Amino acid sequence: MDARNVILRPIITEASMNAMDSKKYTFEVDVRAKKPLIKKSVEEIFGVKVDKVNVVNTAKKPKRMGKYEGYTKKRRKAIITLSADSNDIALFGDEE
Repeated sequence: MDARNVILRPIITEASMNAMDSKKYTFEVDVRAKKPLIKKSVEEIFGVKVDKVNVVNTAKKPKRMGKYEGYTKKRRKAIITLSADSNDIALFGDEE
């Protein structure tokens, strides 16, 4: 699996933005990706040193829109902790 196919997108919420101060970044990853593959992909894409990877699986939930019923997709989130001597990840381009 290619590194760009493992890391799908960053998750930007208030809680994840506050966690960035302590070098923790949250990404949505492929549901088949394991921790070593996630670690290798983040190090390859962003050029940082990953200290720890935590993974959260989110089950699909039933949703309704009027008379139509369906399910949300199941997701997998990875919370990446960078080492103390590693550079930060610039999610928003050039930050000053």
